[in-house]
Amino acid sequence: MASEIHMPGPICLIENTRGQLVINAAALKTLSAITEPLVVVAIVGLYRTGKSYLMNRLAGKNKGFSLGSTVQSHTKGIWMWCVPHPKKSNHTLVLLDTEGLGDVEKGDNQNDSWIFALAILLSSTFVYNSMGTINQQAMDQLHYVTELTDRIRANSSPDASEVEDSAAFVSFFPDFVWTLRDFSLDLEADGQSISADEYLENSLKLKQGTSQKDKNFNLPRLCIRKFFPKKKCFIFDRPTHRKKLGQLETLHDDELDSEFVQQAAAFCSYIFNNSKTKTLSGGIEVNGPRLESLVLTYVDAISCGDLPCMENAVLALAQIENSAAVKKAIAHYDQQMGQKLQLPTDTLQELLDLHRASEKGAIEVFMKNSFKDVDNLFQKELAAELEKKRDDFCKQNMKASSDRCSALLEDIFIPLEESIKQGIYSKPGGYRLFIQKMQELKNKYLQEPRKGVQAEEILQAYLKSKESISDAILQTDQTLTEKEKEIEVQRVKAESAEAAAKMLEEIQAKNQQLMEQKEKSYQEHVKQLTEKMESERIQSMAEQQRILDLKLQEQAQLLKEGFKNESRQLHNEIQNLKKNMERPRKLCTIS
Repeated sequence: MASEIHMPGPICLIENTRGQLVINAAALKTLSAITEPLVVVAIVGLYRTGKSYLMNRLAGKNKGFSLGSTVQSHTKGIWMWCVPHPKKSNHTLVLLDTEGLGDVEKGDNQNDSWIFALAILLSSTFVYNSMGTINQQAMDQLHYVTELTDRIRANSSPDASEVEDSAAFVSFFPDFVWTLRDFSLDLEADGQSISADEYLENSLKLKQGTSQKDKNFNLPRLCIRKFFPKKKCFIFDRPTHRKKLGQLETLHDDELDSEFVQQAAAFCSYIFNNSKTKTLSGGIEVNGPRLESLVLTYVDAISCGDLPCMENAVLALAQIENSAAVKKAIAHYDQQMGQKLQLPTDTLQELLDLHRASEKGAIEVFMKNSFKDVDNLFQKELAAELEKKRDDFCKQNMKASSDRCSALLEDIFIPLEESIKQGIYSKPGGYRLFIQKMQELKNKYLQEPRKGVQAEEILQAYLKSKESISDAILQTDQTLTEKEKEIEVQRVKAESAEAAAKMLEEIQAKNQQLMEQKEKSYQEHVKQLTEKMESERIQSMAEQQRILDLKLQEQAQLLKEGFKNESRQLHNEIQNLKKNMERPRKLCTIS
């Protein structure tokens, strides 16, 4: 129930008809719609003590719960009013007004005990409303507290020690608020002013003694002290003159006693700010559906003559909640898979990875919405359901893959089927052409995306289905004449030779390009080398010329010197020759 939507008035939750407690289906429907956490305040007390008026104040209204104006008890059973919590956002305040205790018209107080016990079981704050002071009479009227251990069980198999120490009860009991109406005494003790809470504590003090009278005195006080560790007390003056009490629903605050107005405001403020959210063991917050389940469990137990058991109620609620948690988790899984899964997946691992991610989210949803999953039974149920869904998705994935692959093959191989019908491959070399075409179409099929996990299996099955056609084409091809075969062989060889020649030509062209490139590189190297050698040759020649010039100069000098020597020698020889020629002439003269 959203905060802006609330009940315009109270509705009977549990009817008390001729001593039988009957649940009102309309009230349960209202509860089932409240998804917010609940703060549940229940009020009990003797009839005609003004309980309903206080609950109307908590609802922020003057009218609502029926007040009545006679000595007859007006409220029957337990009435409920759900309103937005005035202090806690996203919370709903549930007010439970019970029929008056001790109604003489009922004649049997057992019904009162069940009403009292249900108010304890369903509330997070329990208000006990009484008139006047806290005296022994007031305590005697609160004998319902002493009967709680006879009316309520904490566990399905309690032992004696549980009743004695009350620990199991304290763990789920609500906070206790005692409201004293028409209080006329001064809050004093031993001459000192005390608070209402101190007055309550003083009133709950135990007597020292072991007599039956002492035990009777102590028993209700002991039960209140043990069952309700957190206690609060409010006192109220009379709201107005006695004659106007029947008109309370129509009176405004300025027409009421100012002290009462302040006291009522303090009471409401405390309830709004301190009343806790109704919780179960383990800190599980109670919302509308959970309170609905508790009401059903407790009233059913009472109707069957059993004692309401908190443990059984929580387990029954856990059954409902955990079953719903499993459904929510599976719904989350289905949503995630529906959004992210596109069949067929390319691989099985892709599907399994997506399943694991969705499964993880589903488990998180389950853990968030479940509690008290004894022996993890519901989590195991969830695991089994998710495993089944995984297997179903695997089957769907395979079928989706098979369907797509079959459709692809049918579409891709239609040209081949038509060619076979036209007898295109019933000729020499037809088998080779057929095989080539098959390979071509197979490659086309393999290039198609998202065929899924059955791609290869469906392809092989299809190819196997065409083996008979392939054999027939091969057989036809083998019946050709030798000449035709030779022609075919020559043609194939020619094609091979042509292909080889073309390949050779390409290789030669590449080699030629490589050679040209090498030649260019070589020429460049030669050019560079030639230029270098020419430079070195010129330098060498210049050096050689210089050396030659030096040698020529040396030889010229040598020749010059030699010539001088030779001239001198020749001159000497000539002179000697002249001498020799003159000698015979002299001889002749002598003769």
